[in-house]
Amino acid sequence: MSVLHEEILEGKGFRLHVVKADQFKTNTLVFKMKTPLNREDITIRALLPYVLQASTQKYPTTTKLRSYLDELYGTSLYVDLAKKGEYHVITFSVDIANEKFLKDQTPLLEKAFELLSEILLKPLVMNDAFDKQSVEQEKRTLKQRIQAVYDDKMRYAGVRLVEEMCKEEPYSLPLNGFIEDVDPITPSSLYQYYAKAFTEDELDLFVVGDVEVERVKEFAAKWLQFSQRAPKLIERRTSNERREVKEVKEPQNVKQGKLNIGYRTHIFYGDEDYYALQVMNGLLGGFSHSKLFINVREKASLAYYAASRLESHKGLLLIMTGIDMKNYDQTVSIVKEQVNAMQNGDFTEQEIDQTKAVIRNQMLETIDTPRGMIEVLYHNVVSKQTVLLNDWLEKTDHVSKEQIVETAKKLELDTIYFLTGKEQA
Repeated sequence: MSVLHEEILEGKGFRLHVVKADQFKTNTLVFKMKTPLNREDITIRALLPYVLQASTQKYPTTTKLRSYLDELYGTSLYVDLAKKGEYHVITFSVDIANEKFLKDQTPLLEKAFELLSEILLKPLVMNDAFDKQSVEQEKRTLKQRIQAVYDDKMRYAGVRLVEEMCKEEPYSLPLNGFIEDVDPITPSSLYQYYAKAFTEDELDLFVVGDVEVERVKEFAAKWLQFSQRAPKLIERRTSNERREVKEVKEPQNVKQGKLNIGYRTHIFYGDEDYYALQVMNGLLGGFSHSKLFINVREKASLAYYAASRLESHKGLLLIMTGIDMKNYDQTVSIVKEQVNAMQNGDFTEQEIDQTKAVIRNQMLETIDTPRGMIEVLYHNVVSKQTVLLNDWLEKTDHVSKEQIVETAKKLELDTIYFLTGKEQA
């Protein structure tokens, strides 16, 4: 079953990925730029896409830009940040109606390219500096975004676990940067960083919809041109020496404890045992039929929530639970028991089949949207692997119980992080 056919072409300074998908009534353009994470640039980089989408030379205010989007049949534009392994990824997305389905044949696909070009290449700049008002406004919003993570204790605990676990590694850097680094950014320092990012980042443009490849190529060549570059790549690091398990307890004014536990998997996206790792995580804590959910939350009534997830490009398995403070020791030991159960093959063929079915459905649901398709395809860019969807589905389907057990045995407990109340501490 081939559901994702991607054609990859070389653009000027970027790669162009075209996915012909005639089930959608819209065309989606997603531009991604990535570079290795580093402490110096993370904050200024987190600010950049928001300033770029606020105004351009042609649409000097956010209001003007937004009303132009409305004129284009309610085109949507938004930006996003992500960490993929040791990389920081900025995303610009444009969703536009497909003119084939309109009475009025406005050349909308080309308009989408023109709009993207306007945002990326013609920002509102005077004397090598961004518009002061836009920068100040977006700096305030960035501070709020950084603060929001602190206020949302579930997210905060997840971020803190990774900070403690990956202390000496770029992956520990927070997605939106550091609040103390926001104020020193100036319109001209941001412009300097913009020029650097657009000459050095690895650039990929995905176009998904009922489109002709030749026309997409033509518009891409006309509207988007960047300098040629050799992208900076990172060697994957896996530490082989077993470390002491790190235990961190952080007291704050919280009513509910957040216990997050991190394991190293030593397995990455596209590795041979990656598929078994997916199924193993599904059995352990990925779904509502998983061991953590049933044994920690339902049977022992120890947790308000209990789940696990994988960081596929970093080789981590992260377990998240919300518990009463007094249940710390008991929850830690019952979580360890669930991991031991996986390592001892304490699960049935029926549970394996159920998990594979859920994983398969989840994947098919993901690629049911243009953005989901692009996220799946972008894994290949980050990992420098070519994993075809059919192979992914097939290999997941063929995972055996032995492989799941072997994968579980590679898990190495690294860090236990507990956000607890002040009185408990």
